Amino acid sequence: MSGTKYPAYTVAAAHVAPVFLDLAATVEKTCAVIEEAARHGAQLIAFPETYIPAFPVWCSVRAPIYNHEFFRRLAANSMLAPGPELARIAATTRKCGAFVSLGFNEGTTASVGCIWNSNVLIGDDGTILNHHRKLVPTFYEKLVWANGDGAGLRVSDTRLGRIGALICGENTNPLARYTLMAQGEQVHISTYPPVWPTRDPKGGGNYNLAGAIRIRAGAHSFEAKAFNIVASGFMDGAMHDALADGDPEVARILESSPRGVSLVIGPTGDVISDVQSDSEGILYSEINLADCVEPKQFHDVVGYYNRFDIFKLTVNRAANRPISFEGTPEPGQEERLPAAEDVSQEPPQ
Repeated sequence: MSGTKYPAYTVAAAHVAPVFLDLAATVEKTCAVIEEAARHGAQLIAFPETYIPAFPVWCSVRAPIYNHEFFRRLAANSMLAPGPELARIAATTRKCGAFVSLGFNEGTTASVGCIWNSNVLIGDDGTILNHHRKLVPTFYEKLVWANGDGAGLRVSDTRLGRIGALICGENTNPLARYTLMAQGEQVHISTYPPVWPTRDPKGGGNYNLAGAIRIRAGAHSFEAKAFNIVASGFMDGAMHDALADGDPEVARILESSPRGVSLVIGPTGDVISDVQSDSEGILYSEINLADCVEPKQFHDVVGYYNRFDIFKLTVNRAANRPISFEGTPEPGQEERLPAAEDVSQEPPQ
């Protein structure tokens, strides 16, 4: 971390809806949101889980046999990393001089149907500082996304402090969270969907998304003594109508299911911002990394408040690869790297 040891600055959580399943239009909106947040002084801007081009809520409200067209559209509108759309967003980030955490559906040149739930942290110079794929899709998400790997379980050391991120249910995994804590994380980013139905609301017992977010985000902030920027998606009318597709029962479930919330939590576990839930918008909050220091005197679970002679954690950061090649090619048959994506490349350290 260069400059001030404990910088203070403005952060923003983009509680926004994508242009549903439209890659180009959502990239355009992403750049507009970055520019708006930067004009309001935000130096770190967080987007929701798989913001580009949508979170696959359809898996929760219809049987898989009815969702093939949704999946085809999602695959066709997923982003490559690296790729031209990500390059455009990075250029906007560089122009605005801000850091951006971006959730997106990631495709690959190795397959026309393999999709990951991914997140990148983009530096203020447009560099991709970290690229993470969700370790395990949750519940019905397994119908859409492939498993990620440990290559992106990294904390990036920046002028804004040491920044890490986990996606949705990963914030329930204490080992994943500890992995970031043990890298000196000072600012954590948690991303979530706009709505996450698990039961028909008329029968009760539905998963309380907002309540679960508050529990997990508060617990991580308290244990890590770090700030937590929570960015949940928003379901606008266009998304609602597309998901319902004229079915009043699906519409009723979507309207009655708990929504996600966006907020910022301080290193004591207390909410320090407004809470964005029922309307689309950008939530701003001031943070000061000096506030992370005093709580470390009480419980420093990656320092003196632990027993490393008793507890050990090993993390495999190898990137999953679909294929490896052995042997020397014949002249004229040299292996060519994919033009848009090196599927074997690990994210930068």
